[in-house]
Amino acid sequence: MENNLIDSTMQSRINNIRQQIQTLRKDDQHVLLVAVSKTCPIEQIELAYNFGIKDFGENKVNELLNKIQSTSLPINWHFIGHLQTNKVKYIVGKVVLIHSVDSIKLLQEIEKESKKKNIESEVLLQINVSGEKTKYGFKIDEINDIINISKNLFYTKIVGLMTMAPFEADTESLKDIFNRLHEKFIDMSREKSDNINMKILSMGMSGDYKEAILSGSNCVRIGSYIFKG
Repeated sequence: MENNLIDSTMQSRINNIRQQIQTLRKDDQHVLLVAVSKTCPIEQIELAYNFGIKDFGENKVNELLNKIQSTSLPINWHFIGHLQTNKVKYIVGKVVLIHSVDSIKLLQEIEKESKKKNIESEVLLQINVSGEKTKYGFKIDEINDIINISKNLFYTKIVGLMTMAPFEADTESLKDIFNRLHEKFIDMSREKSDNINMKILSMGMSGDYKEAILSGSNCVRIGSYIFKG
């Protein structure tokens, strides 16, 4: 009985978040829902998968690798946490997207490991729009320089931008942060390069996904809303 209650509760939450996204998005705006599954047991992840979630985000390399080995489901794994350069070799080729490229050194390490494995890795540039000292990421006015550097890469494709807003930000501050990055995303979308294809703007989590979608986000990272309690 208890398991049935947990099942129905999760299904209800997933249905609700999908309905919210559907209501908020513009007619031509597809929004990818990435379920943030950090610290969640593989059983809950498989349950959410069975309820239609195909994309899951993890923020620790070892936990991600353990979960990949623990399931046979064809899950789309995303890496969303701070990634150390010495851990890059473990996840290249095992995730569909790295959301958190926050330094040139990391970008070059992903390129090196991707070349070794002869595969193409898709990444997002993490942008610290608010300028918080406690957050990783490039400054918004550094994006053009990073784009120019990335034109020399062959195995790493920059497919978008990501940001995390301050947890204590009010609605107006959230709108300002998300709108600023959306404007930059649109500008970058006009870039013509073999390894730059701005298609993903990853903004918004459980507490601020509504403002993010209204500001143009097409990828939200939802964890506590889906997996709580």
